[in-house]
Amino acid sequence: MECRDKPQNGEGGGPGKRPRARGSSVTRTQSLTTAEVLRRFDGGPETGIFTDGSCQGNPGPGGWGAVYVRDGAIIEERHGDAPSTTNNRMELTAMINGLEMAPADLPVTVYSDSQLVVNTLTRWAKGWESRGWKRKEGEVKNLDLVQRAWALVQERPSVRIEWIKAHDGSRWNEYADALSTAHLRPEV
Repeated sequence: MECRDKPQNGEGGGPGKRPRARGSSVTRTQSLTTAEVLRRFDGGPETGIFTDGSCQGNPGPGGWGAVYVRDGAIIEERHGDAPSTTNNRMELTAMINGLEMAPADLPVTVYSDSQLVVNTLTRWAKGWESRGWKRKEGEVKNLDLVQRAWALVQERPSVRIEWIKAHDGSRWNEYADALSTAHLRPEV
């Protein structure tokens, strides 16, 4: 896909090679189904909510996915798409859906491989809100989604938001990635 990082230095494995649990991932170059992800990957955290967004072109058609997992068992999953969007809008939409899955009264970590989304919700949104939703250097992009995500964070004080490396073999982050690209395949 155009908005995914392209493999470098021979990353991604060849035909018939199983990717390592950690390290380079074939999801950089292949659109895997969720079933294929579960067969290929076993690394990373086994509990949490994992979110991802994707876009073919930027802007272009995009998708998002979120999966809530506890001790390796899927509690809930969601995915969707938009015909004309941006990668950042899909990442934020995935985070919103992930936050909606989070129990309001239980501690849970919500993972995103978007540093922009993580920084928005853990570092910047509070200041933007205090300044009337303005940045020091201009407008807040995707303000509708940022405000919705920030409201959900405020409603769920036990939620922790963490960055997770993309395409690194983390089973549930790869699974969220597969959900985000489901609109491109006949099978989720």
